[in-house]
Amino acid sequence: MMSLPAIKPKYPYITSNPQIAHGAPLIKGTRITVRTIADYYQMGMNVDEILTTLSHLSPAQVHSALVYFFDHQDEINRELSESSDEETWKRKIEKHPEEGV
Repeated sequence: MMSLPAIKPKYPYITSNPQIAHGAPLIKGTRITVRTIADYYQMGMNVDEILTTLSHLSPAQVHSALVYFFDHQDEINRELSESSDEETWKRKIEKHPEEGV
């Protein structure tokens, strides 16, 4: 019996850019992160509600972001947790070493 090669999932509307959102996955051509779509979804919003809120996105873009989220839930959930942690934000906004000199 011949086995089929594993197919790597493709996310045609998802990209990343180290200069936007620290390289987090985002919807191509926008600054909307997959994390943002995942957060809306986890708050109970359905695709139509997300599209109403982010009306410049297409259904395909939102669905692609959700597929990416479902395939990378641990990573995205960790990012969501870190982004809502007050201590993490305090560490990120520490004084610049040259300030106060």
